[in-house]
Amino acid sequence: MAELTASARVDDAVLREVALTRDEYERIIELLRREPNQLELGIFGAMWSEHCSYKTSKSLLKRLPTTGPYVLQGPGENAGAIDIGDGWAAVFKIESHNHPSAIEPHAGAATGVGGILRDVFTMGAFPVATLDSLRFGSLTEPRNRYLFGGVIGGIGAYGNCFGVPTVGGEIYFEDCYSENPIVNAMAVGLIRKEKLMRARASGPGNLVMVVGADTGRDGIHGATFASVELDQQSEERRPAVQVGNPFLEKLLMEACLELVERDLVIAMQDLGAAGLTSSSVETAHRGGVGIEIDVARVSRREEGMSAYEVMLSESQERMLIVVEPEKELAVNRVFRKYDLHADVVGEITDSGKLAVFDGDEPQAAIPVQLLIDEVPLRHPLAIAREPQPVAQARKQPSPATAFRQLLASPNIASRRPVFRTYDHMVQNNTVVLPGGDAALLRIKGTRRGIALTTDGNGRYCWLSPRTGAAIAVAEAARNVVALGARPVALTDCLNFGSPDKPEVFWEFSEAIEGMAEACRELQTPVVSGNVSFYNDWSGASIYPTPVVGMIGIIEDTGKRVTPGFKSPGDMVLLVGATYDELGGSEYQKTCLGEVAGNPPKLDLELERRVQQTVLDAIDDGWLASAHDLSDGGLAMAIAESCFAGSIGARCDGVSAGAGLSLEAVLFSESQSRFLVSCRPSVVPRVRQLCRGRGVAVQNLGIVGGNRIEIGKVVSEDLDAARHAWEEPLH
Repeated sequence: MAELTASARVDDAVLREVALTRDEYERIIELLRREPNQLELGIFGAMWSEHCSYKTSKSLLKRLPTTGPYVLQGPGENAGAIDIGDGWAAVFKIESHNHPSAIEPHAGAATGVGGILRDVFTMGAFPVATLDSLRFGSLTEPRNRYLFGGVIGGIGAYGNCFGVPTVGGEIYFEDCYSENPIVNAMAVGLIRKEKLMRARASGPGNLVMVVGADTGRDGIHGATFASVELDQQSEERRPAVQVGNPFLEKLLMEACLELVERDLVIAMQDLGAAGLTSSSVETAHRGGVGIEIDVARVSRREEGMSAYEVMLSESQERMLIVVEPEKELAVNRVFRKYDLHADVVGEITDSGKLAVFDGDEPQAAIPVQLLIDEVPLRHPLAIAREPQPVAQARKQPSPATAFRQLLASPNIASRRPVFRTYDHMVQNNTVVLPGGDAALLRIKGTRRGIALTTDGNGRYCWLSPRTGAAIAVAEAARNVVALGARPVALTDCLNFGSPDKPEVFWEFSEAIEGMAEACRELQTPVVSGNVSFYNDWSGASIYPTPVVGMIGIIEDTGKRVTPGFKSPGDMVLLVGATYDELGGSEYQKTCLGEVAGNPPKLDLELERRVQQTVLDAIDDGWLASAHDLSDGGLAMAIAESCFAGSIGARCDGVSAGAGLSLEAVLFSESQSRFLVSCRPSVVPRVRQLCRGRGVAVQNLGIVGGNRIEIGKVVSEDLDAARHAWEEPLH
């Protein structure tokens, strides 16, 4: 086997190309007891990259709770899975495609959706929904407008063509995301519990097949590209961005699910980051076996591809499967039916090694254990940042002016111009449409449903990573509760800057602690997820941005509620207490021009009581509407409930007092609060329920009319206010 010499070929430029340090290279030589050849170096670079190995985050991620009564599959597989009752499991995961989307926004976002869909149907589940979580710089900058349009277009194009509804998500705009957008995609699938598939190879002599699309040169070094910072030279990485084909992926899904249904396959693994390399290594490692690959047998769409290119290509719409030899013919028939390739490229061995051949010529031989278990873990220095600046005394606009400014803020404005480009009704499972606190999907043949949402707030996390991350979990849970569903588990996507910066690694460590505390108290374990480091542009990091994808279960979708006010004469109530907490708020940023101070406090024990109170009130049929209070505080929640119900409200009970300024009452983003409405006859029951749980409750006013009236300071025509709210993202 040809070998490289360090002096001749492996200079620092070569190591940078594969995202390895000099120390890591020396460790590879020590483990192999020889120098790696070019292919082996590329394989180590991919498998030891941050993107594939989690070498910087792995030790901290162990702090997150991952088990619970609903959990069927936790971290370690392609996606997590929970028991949702009646013999059904929900399979779900969220992942990032930030760097590719910064270079090729349409293709980057589209292939992000494609990759997360494969993670779900690799488990044997039929994808029933996608969601997203997006961050961009100000849309006043042409480059950010280009990224925004490309990402939205890519998400819509892939999901719509594939035939999966995009049912929810979130979008925020902050200057720190200019040039490095955050593009997180979440997918959810359904499967009968007994059919749940794992990617664990077994049985020496069993066949290894690559199925789906041909292999090309797109996406080579994609995993290593995701493990370095972006800068002005990042455009040169354009070939590392994959190209997707949603129609082909739809066929691939149908074929793979038929294999699962007919028990024709032992294991399936998506060819995602690092392509054939990671899929073969990870599948073999999970099963404790070796694997042999002959690249000459892999179907290609380009001439003259080397073994290096075949093994590290990240061409989309491909899957690695392990089958018993006697089932090869049946498997081939399935793929021929869908006009897809099904190449036998190798077999499972008992050697414990990844052995790569090109015909009869050996190309690489590496013990699988070295690629997974011997990754040199990193423990960067963590140093707390200096406290963020204290909020300055600034001239405040009148409450009425602030109300109008917030309605027109891109962070609060209607997302309808975005989600109307997505098909959210395909498959006919969507019960609650995008635009509310969470989406709701029915489980056909039952009365059950699953509620889905994504949430995160980078601004809070910049001011206090621990509190901000805990709030992300709590708010995601509140959004699910607002529908009447019980939050049971989550997936996370942890977007941070370079962990080589001590203050960034401190942010990450603190965020993990905050998430862990919230997950334990709210009993929502983390079953899957993704870490995305190196979200920097020319040395400047994004806000620490942990994103939570929450799933909840509702026993009877007929008991659901939505944010919109329903009927004239219904009473409007605030459940939960308000404090003078404007730090990191949308009011502070939009109306005062700063981000400073402390984010809202979060009492997790109180949060749990408030959520249970609202759940019980919904289950008893007392509430006509429920809406989580978040960005923009009480005033924006009232406006949004009016818009959602196409009806006005008069909230005379909103006023300053008890040591709170009017600005705090209207715009504070205090946690653990819901805006609800109900018939006057049930108000005493709601109040008694709240008092019994030690939860504050306040009568605010009454539903009706065609105006939004809040206290003595806001009086806006409903249609005019809606127009101001709907305009910014057009």
